[in-house]
Amino acid sequence: MDLGNMGKWSENHKLTFTTFTDLSQKPEVYELIAEEIRQINQSLPKVARVKRFVMLYKELDADDDEMTRTRKLRRGFVAERYANLIEALYEDREELAVESEIRYQDGTGFTMKTQVRIKEVKD
Repeated sequence: MDLGNMGKWSENHKLTFTTFTDLSQKPEVYELIAEEIRQINQSLPKVARVKRFVMLYKELDADDDEMTRTRKLRRGFVAERYANLIEALYEDREELAVESEIRYQDGTGFTMKTQVRIKEVKD
């Protein structure tokens, strides 16, 4: 989710939020993304369609080793770090409690604890 674009969208729809995490977990945001996925799914074979998705509670960041400094995704690292979320997509769950270490450019950090919604995309 791009905070700039979603921030403008939320402002236009009078949707208030305080943080990226807060905005990413709003039901209205999930429904917007689900509708986009539904439209894309129509052009895909059934076996390739997105059935469930999750909105991450933070942007992927090089400071957290999820991306390189040139903004390339470190797939293996991301798959390992978010394994519990990936597994939850294949289970019959509607949300998942997550805990993650967040680091800032200055080397300081904190532990983020939040609930992440898991949304099913219906045809």
